[in-house]
Parts: sequence; structure tokens; C-alpha cells
Amino acid sequence: MIKLDGSFGEGGGAILRQALALSTLTGKPFEINNIRKGRPKPGLKAQHMHSIIALEKISDCSVTNYEVGSEKLKFIPGEVKNKTIEVDVKTAGSITLLLQSLVLPIVFSGKTVTMNIIGGTDVKWSQPVDYFANVFVPRLRQYADIDVRTMLRGYYPKGGGKVTIKIKSKAIGAEIEPLELTEKGELLQVRGVSHASTDLTNAQVADRQAASAELLLSDLRVPVRITRQYSNTFSTGSGITVWAIYSQEGKDISVPIVLGGDGLGAPKKKSEDVGKEAALNLKKEINSGAVVDKYLTDQLIPLLGITKGEILTSKITKHTESNIYVTEKFLDVKFEIERNVIRIK
Repeated sequence: MIKLDGSFGEGGGAILRQALALSTLTGKPFEINNIRKGRPKPGLKAQHMHSIIALEKISDCSVTNYEVGSEKLKFIPGEVKNKTIEVDVKTAGSITLLLQSLVLPIVFSGKTVTMNIIGGTDVKWSQPVDYFANVFVPRLRQYADIDVRTMLRGYYPKGGGKVTIKIKSKAIGAEIEPLELTEKGELLQVRGVSHASTDLTNAQVADRQAASAELLLSDLRVPVRITRQYSNTFSTGSGITVWAIYSQEGKDISVPIVLGGDGLGAPKKKSEDVGKEAALNLKKEINSGAVVDKYLTDQLIPLLGITKGEILTSKITKHTESNIYVTEKFLDVKFEIERNVIRIK
């Protein structure tokens, strides 16, 4: 039984989310104490509960001691099955954070799983769904066929966003290539999505966010294409995600090098400032020389543990340190960090 301390590092929910994923992947049970000890309100939140509920649906796992507010639990993993499941977080709880517990074990399961999830698509403290689909998911496509569709946006506080993700694993029986992300080629283009609820159409919020980002990104001297979207939603909201796509000489162009940045709208926050935030976040990653942005890095740590190899990031964050801690517990690996290069010893 693997024992984990949920107060390690940043003391948030990342330790639990990655433990759930790696336990299901490896078949190793675990116990965790001090769940989210570093947060103002420690213990399990609704979104963590729904991650576990989703795993129960796709793998028949066994969990004891879990309820909202619980600071400890025991998890006995089950085997992923071919399934289609429905998950309703019933709040603006982040869909992409929920998926952190589910995606990796499905990718390497040899099975096909479809998930229809209702919750928050673009909310604080989590990656937007457009970042998930266009920056994170491309890194997994050499191991699985993955289709992500945003059917409805979900903003705080009501959520109600709908995302369908279908994962068809192709990793079983295939040779798993090391994750080598230390070099990138030429910057080819910048893409993006600027979105807002329909009640912000007359104020042209999505358009103003996009225009602001485009202006700041124009000095990169590559095509910049940001799509504008307005959607019927349960709550007023807006946001923008931009991503830079690089060439890779001699590499499969279907798995590109992508760096991302985003900005989230808020009451009394100017649309132009939201676009500026996303553009500056992206340019900071570009100028750092990184091949993997700091937000993607922590999500790739478990994958790096599986595939070995090395990655060059812009910054070692607390989330990255937390995920290294968990990954070393479940996999027979040790990480080494040198000048923002993370590798398996």
C-alpha cells in the first residue's frame, strides 16, 4: 500500500488527482492523508469526488473514507473497461482538472472510453478547455486517438459546460517512445480561441480580447489566427487561449511542439486586459526558450515517468514538484532537474 502526504509541496489537489491516475494505471493501491492541507478549506471538494465517481464507472475501483471535506482516503484501483460514461459536477468545478485523474490510465489501457462531462470549461485555477485540447492533448496522440469536443461553455458560478472526450488507446502492444522535448524548430504560427457568453456580444468582448492579443503578438512575424466565439451559457463569462506551434525537423508533424497562454475574464476586468494577459503569458514562454511551458510541464511528469526521456521547461513550479513526488511513489523512476531540464536518472 503506497502512502502519500497530501500536504507535500503546494499542498493542493494535484497530489490526489495524479495519485488516482497512476494508481489506476499501475494497479497499485494507495492511502493519502492531509488532502489539500495547504488550502484555506482542506479536504476533498466536489470535483475530486466526481473524479473518483468517474473512475468507479470506468474501472470498478474501491474507495473508502471519501466524502466532501474528508482529509484522507484509501483507494483500491480497478481495471479500465470499454465504457461510455456521464459525469455531472453540478457546479463550475473544472472539467479539465477532473480529467487529470482519468486521461492517462485510459490512454495506456488498450481500451476505448467516451466521457460526457458537465461542469466548468473556463474557470479560475485550472487550464481552459481550449488549452487542454490544443496544447496538452496533442502530446498524447502518439499513444492514443483522442477527440475533444466542447459542446457548451461553462463559466463560474453555474458551470453547465459540456465536453465530450473519446479516447481510443493504441499504446498496448506498441513500442512506447521516450518523451524527448528539449529542442524545437521554427515558430510557424500562433492560433487561438477568444470566447464570451452571448450577453457580451454587443460589448464585443470576444472580439476585443482577440484584437488585443493579436496586436501584442504581431511582432512575432508569423500568422496569428484567433477565432471569435459567442455562446449561450448559464453564467456570464469570457476568456481567451492562444498557442504557438513550432516545426520539428525530422519529427512527426502530427505531434507538434506547442506552447500555450491564456487569460480569463472577470467583472470589471477590461476585455483588452484579458487579451493582453494571454498574449504576454505566451510571449514569456516563447522568450524563455522552453520547449514545454510551465503549465504543461506538471501534467507531463507522469507521462515522462512512463516513457522516460527529458523535457526543457521554462520554470519548475510547485505543481511540478508535487507531481514528481507522486510519480516516484508509483513508478520505479527517479527524476533529475538541471537548469530547467527534467529527466529520468
